[in-house]
Amino acid sequence: MAKARVRTTTRKVKDRWKAKNWYTILAPSLFNNVPVAETLAETPDNLIGRVTEVSLQDITNDFRKSHIKLLFAVDKIEQNTAHTQLKGHLLTSDYLRRMIRRRKSRVDGVFDVETRDGALLRVKPFAIAEKRIQSSQKKLIRNVMNDVIRKEGKAKTLNSFIKDCIDGKMGSEIYKHCKVFYPVKRIEINKTEIIRLPTIIIEDEKSVETPEEKPSEPTEPQPVESEELPLKESIQEKPEEATTEEKQEPSEEEPTPEDRKKEEKPKKKTKAKTTKKKKTITKKKKEKSQETPE
Repeated sequence: MAKARVRTTTRKVKDRWKAKNWYTILAPSLFNNVPVAETLAETPDNLIGRVTEVSLQDITNDFRKSHIKLLFAVDKIEQNTAHTQLKGHLLTSDYLRRMIRRRKSRVDGVFDVETRDGALLRVKPFAIAEKRIQSSQKKLIRNVMNDVIRKEGKAKTLNSFIKDCIDGKMGSEIYKHCKVFYPVKRIEINKTEIIRLPTIIIEDEKSVETPEEKPSEPTEPQPVESEELPLKESIQEKPEEATTEEKQEPSEEEPTPEDRKKEEKPKKKTKAKTTKKKKTITKKKKEKSQETPE
C-alpha cells in the first residue's frame, strides 16, 4: 500500500493553460473588421459559437454611445484571428432606469421582422409617455410601432436595418408617426435578436451602375459638337440683330420735347378762352344789377 501511494504522488500534473493559445476577435464587416477582444482556447473548434459582448464606444470611440452593447458570435477562424457575426444588440439597464421615472407610462413591443434579403430578426422597441395613459392608447402606439418596423424591414437589408436601430433613426421614424395620436416623449429600440441570417444575395446598386455608365460615354462625336456650336450661334445672332433694328425704329418716331410743348400750347388757349367768357358773363350780370334799382 505504501508503494502505491508513492507512485501517485510522483505523477506530473498537466498545466492546461500552457496548451491554450491566444486568438484575436474581429468585428463583422459592418463595423470595418475592427479588433474587439482577445480570448484563450485549446483548439480553434472550441471558439466557434462563442459570444462576446462589446460596447459601441470601444468601436467608434464615441462616449455618447457607451450605453449600447453589441453581441458578436464567432463563426470562422483563420490562423490566430476569429471572425464574427452580429447576433444582436441591447441597451444597458442603467440607461433605461434613467429614462423611466414615476408617473410615466412605458409601452413595450416585441415584433418579428423579415428583411429584404430574407433575414429574420426580433425587434423590441419601447416608448415613454410623459403621463399615465390608458390601455387603448398603449395599444394604438404598439400598432403604429408594428406597422413602421415591418414597412422599414421590407425595404432594407439586414445590415442597413440594424444600423438604423443602433443609430436611433428607427426610433425617430416611429416617433414621427406616434406623435400624431399621442405626444410621446421618447421611442428607442431596446433589443434586437437575429434569428435567421440572410438567404438572398442582393448586389449593391453602385456596383451594377458603374459598368453600364462607361460604354454610354461618347468619345468620337465630341469634335462634331464643337463644329456645330458656331453655326448655332450665327443663326441665333441674326434674329437678335433684327430685333434690335425693330426696337430702334420706334425710338426715332418718338416725339421730341419741342413737339410736346406745341401739343400742350393749344390746351392753354382753350383754358384762356373759357376764363374770358366767364369774365364777360360776370360783367353783364353786374350791369344788370346796377340798372334795376333806377
